[in-house]
Amino acid sequence: MASFEDFKINKQLRYAIEDLGFTTPTPIQEQAFGVVKSGRDVVGIAQTGTGKTFAYMLPVLENLKFSKQINPRVLILVPTRELVLQVVEQIEAYGKYSSIRVVGVYGGTNINTQKEAVIQGCDILVGTPGRLYDLAVSRALQLKSVKQLIIDEVDVMLDLGFRFQLVNIFDLLPQRRQNIMFSATMTDEVDELMDTFFTTPERIQVALSGTPLDAIEQHYYEVPNFYTKANLLNILLKDKKEFKKTLIFVSNKKLADRLFKELEEVFGNEVGVIHANKTQNYRINAIEQFDAGTYRILVTTDVMARGLDLDEVTHVFNVDVPRFAENYMHRIGRTGRAGTTGKSYLLGTPDEQERKEAIEKLMDMQLPQADLPEGLEVSKRLIPEEEPNYVEINNPTKRDETRGASFHEKKEKNKKVNLGGKYRRELAKKYKKPKTRGDKNYNRRNKRK
Repeated sequence: MASFEDFKINKQLRYAIEDLGFTTPTPIQEQAFGVVKSGRDVVGIAQTGTGKTFAYMLPVLENLKFSKQINPRVLILVPTRELVLQVVEQIEAYGKYSSIRVVGVYGGTNINTQKEAVIQGCDILVGTPGRLYDLAVSRALQLKSVKQLIIDEVDVMLDLGFRFQLVNIFDLLPQRRQNIMFSATMTDEVDELMDTFFTTPERIQVALSGTPLDAIEQHYYEVPNFYTKANLLNILLKDKKEFKKTLIFVSNKKLADRLFKELEEVFGNEVGVIHANKTQNYRINAIEQFDAGTYRILVTTDVMARGLDLDEVTHVFNVDVPRFAENYMHRIGRTGRAGTTGKSYLLGTPDEQERKEAIEKLMDMQLPQADLPEGLEVSKRLIPEEEPNYVEINNPTKRDETRGASFHEKKEKNKKVNLGGKYRRELAKKYKKPKTRGDKNYNRRNKRK
């Protein structure tokens, strides 16, 4: 088995690795080190939670020599603000014993403050595509010195609609550079981007995106509706010894707020919520409180499912079956990380069976169905999305198809046509246009009559 002792890295990096407690590289870290360090274009595919950030940062930091220049030499693009903060924090930890300067930029905060930070100079710039492009267009940021471009979670960026900004950023970068791309999945859109902008990239694929993580014990509960799912969570999460640190995923912001309200009534300050509509400070604070253990339960949307390294998550709940089967893998990948074990629970309704089967097909395994706990209240309340569409069979009001688009006659007052006022109409009578173009005396003769 390989160890970091086998890597040819400088003493500063070695000391930082020892401080972090890293001893054995993950497969993606072991395979990526030499390729990234060689300067070739690289595409790395590995599951969430396998240490992709360290896989590309270790060889990059090893090659990055001291410099006083202002413009960044390494550019790292990530899809969310939380990932910017996390990657910056990790780079600072890796470069603890070196003079590496790193700056993070993202939307939702004052751009002028970030302009000042960029103008002061940095070696590595981490940012979201939108804000980074804004800084480049405003000329506060110069990208002419970038030697290495790293795109992390590129499939998420494309899903979030960042393709336009990515392509524009590529146009601003030097032609001669190393391109490094890491992701958990390889989609057709990612393939197209890679074929257009990368030069014969080396592919590193450690595990298929649908391969279940061995460290995660998976369960499935079948329940009839959303509020019954909430009742089930209220029963299970009362066991504080078992559910020490639980992440709960829902599909959208509205459901996140709705579920948070239900859980807050039972668990009070033990539960928090985070999604894209929350302010930046609120989101950062929620993550910090969850990491610190102040929040035992955190409700979130898929914005948290990719890239974020949350410490010691013991359980993951999927309160709905994800629309895309691969998103299930990214969600449950928040637990069972760094040599630990975890448990995941999928809560599905009969209407979500088709999506569940897609997940099972992707993983090539069947999710074991768990028995519902005794005393579970099956709720009759339905959320708007679950309400049936009633059709009134004996509706006495019938539409007259012969009347065209409108279903009733216009009122008399609405039938009137604007003729331009009485004065204008009188003038039109007096000086009306000649019948023929050559008869200029028509109006004069008509007036005599």
